[in-house]
Amino acid sequence: MGEIPDQEIFRTVLESLHIGICLENRDRKIIFWNDGAERISGYRRHEVVGHSCRDTVLVECNDATCVLCSATTCPFHQSLYDGKPREARIQVRHRDGHRIPLRISVIPIRDTHGAVAGLAVSFDEQRYASERERRQHGLGVHGCLDKITGVPNHSFTQFHLRENLAGFLEYHLPFGIMRIRVDKLEQFRATYGREAADAILRVVAQTMQNSLRPNDFLGRWEEDEFVAILVNCSAGGLTKAVDRIGRVAHYAGIQWWGDHLSVTVSIGHAAAQAEDTIELLLARALHSLEHLAAKRMAAGAEGGGAAKS
Repeated sequence: MGEIPDQEIFRTVLESLHIGICLENRDRKIIFWNDGAERISGYRRHEVVGHSCRDTVLVECNDATCVLCSATTCPFHQSLYDGKPREARIQVRHRDGHRIPLRISVIPIRDTHGAVAGLAVSFDEQRYASERERRQHGLGVHGCLDKITGVPNHSFTQFHLRENLAGFLEYHLPFGIMRIRVDKLEQFRATYGREAADAILRVVAQTMQNSLRPNDFLGRWEEDEFVAILVNCSAGGLTKAVDRIGRVAHYAGIQWWGDHLSVTVSIGHAAAQAEDTIELLLARALHSLEHLAAKRMAAGAEGGGAAKS
């Protein structure tokens, strides 16, 4: 049986793997970044190698806060500390600005003395993200997608609302909706131009979509608004989802001519009720959204500045 003559073949294999592979030293500087990592994150090797993970692509955040802010929850910090492998599900910011859900494995690398010298990190997109992309490709073929954001357009969103409401009224299948408005979009467009505004809308749409469950739905509703439909969702579950999506919004942004641009969103919600029509359901969600906007405006006036979402 022949032997492999050169260890460079191992590097070549690692570089060409479809999954992302990242090697970090003890200081968490990236020393290796393969083809899969480029594909998943959008970052090229020259943009990350030699840089700290904390400053580049692996600035990861869970549903509550940045996991790097807590040594008790950060899988990287824990593995460096105790030398044990870890697995986790996190979301990171793609180079284009939106967040993507990842499954990661963190393996400590030890030196000849047995001390932890760095980390090997493998990561891949969660399966439902790619399945959603395949579904939406089919919708695109039939003209059901919004051209700017890539999510289902207004007409298809109306159809989906009718379908879910019919299921609720006939079979009592619970669902709720969120109206997600991009704050001050016209002002953003006037300041930075239409291309920047379209880019930030795409980032918001992809971030929100990646933060929903696989069977949930997100569509474009108005110029500055999206509608999310959460299936099999109680009123309590809907409230928790609104809180989670609101936190996610803080991480949506784009790089534009050297500047980092971001927006906030306001979210109104409503759970389906007996005798509902689409108009009534949307109106309750809009009332919830406007109530939130009024509270934020009042809080900003009292504090002398704008309130964060």
